[in-house]
Amino acid sequence: MILFQSSKPLSWGQLDLPLFGLNSDWFSQPLQPPAMFSIAADPKYLWFIASRQAPAITHPSAEPNHFTPELWKYDCAELFISCPQSGHYLEFNLAPNSSWWASEFSSPRMATKTQPPFSNHIQTWQDTTDQSWITAMAIELDFIKSHIGFSPASKINVTFILNSPQQIFISATKLPGENPDYHQPHHFERIFFKAI
Repeated sequence: MILFQSSKPLSWGQLDLPLFGLNSDWFSQPLQPPAMFSIAADPKYLWFIASRQAPAITHPSAEPNHFTPELWKYDCAELFISCPQSGHYLEFNLAPNSSWWASEFSSPRMATKTQPPFSNHIQTWQDTTDQSWITAMAIELDFIKSHIGFSPASKINVTFILNSPQQIFISATKLPGENPDYHQPHHFERIFFKAI
């Protein structure tokens, strides 16, 4: 999966990154309009941008720029980063209104007993209308490196849950299984760094 690498700091409002479109769901059904995303790294942050030209249904308890549990029950985008050597991985959920959630896992669906202090290391933004949304998350790279590492050996995946309450499930990486299951870190993709 391509991760854009910038030698200069990036900033919300001046992000000029290509967006990749996901045009089908878990069951290979067409998705229109597509779900869009981009991942980038600058000297300090890992950026995750998600967007769609369609209305969104956000968790009713979700406050912009705040940690909110169970975002996955409504529309959201998700970023997974794994360390193949340790088996640990991080999951970041980002709602269209910039509310967020995060967790560290020691193995599939097994959250670590002690969770990192995510709130101190994450910033989010959004621009939402009745018919479209774009949202972004910036995570401190040093924070990621201190917990699971971050290198070309890392693996990554982007997923979406959309069209709530009749939810559909989308994954950038084709994952095995008849039913949606995003927690398959051994099937995530290697990172391909591309300078911008």
